[in-house]
Amino acid sequence: MFKIQKRIKTVPFLPEIKRILPLEQVIKIKFKNKNLLLQSLIHRSFLNEHPKFPISHNERLEFLGDAVIELIVTKYLFNNFPNPEGELTVFRSSLVNAKTLSKVASEIKLDHYLFLSKGETGSTGKSKEIILADAFEALIGAIYLDQGFEVAEKFIYRVLLTQLSFIVKNQLYKDPKSELQEIAQGKLKITPNYKVIEEIGPAHAKIFTVGVFFNLEMIAVGKGQSKQEAEVDAAQNALKKI
Repeated sequence: MFKIQKRIKTVPFLPEIKRILPLEQVIKIKFKNKNLLLQSLIHRSFLNEHPKFPISHNERLEFLGDAVIELIVTKYLFNNFPNPEGELTVFRSSLVNAKTLSKVASEIKLDHYLFLSKGETGSTGKSKEIILADAFEALIGAIYLDQGFEVAEKFIYRVLLTQLSFIVKNQLYKDPKSELQEIAQGKLKITPNYKVIEEIGPAHAKIFTVGVFFNLEMIAVGKGQSKQEAEVDAAQNALKKI
């Protein structure tokens, strides 16, 4: 049975909050509860080095923010695009994936305010992309709790949904796995296959490395927080090569 956890007692104003206050000006939202904003920026690795820090990491806020983003994006697509369900699903996936969310997080300079361990501070590539995407989801969760649905919706319209026209114009919504399969089967009469090469990290935050193969030849590798995400990344990298 799962235990129902009690709410954490209110934490007093922390000196770390001063460091993150400029972010309010960037996102144009002033938090009533500054601790919520602070929590959205705390990566689990930071607490490994600061175990007595009085505020938890951002993973619960990330869980909430993920759902809020998906609902708002889905609502927007439903109201503004007459496309069938399958196409709307692809549009949504292109907006809520780690690549797009990390891009938006970088644009609002979220990386300048994250609390990370010394080891994670120098993260690059896919690891940094995932950290930024998760932090953006946590930020949305914090905005929703502190300001309500309408403010969260306006913020997502302003910083995330503005990416859609670029995605549609450049056909970035296309499924890389399907596109790679069409090319491989059409030109080489081969069906790509995917194999997990490595799994690292704890159960709640695994990073998968997947290789995409043409017969026995590995064409490219990809990484992601799920096997599916890693396969898509591998397919994208394969398309760049071929």
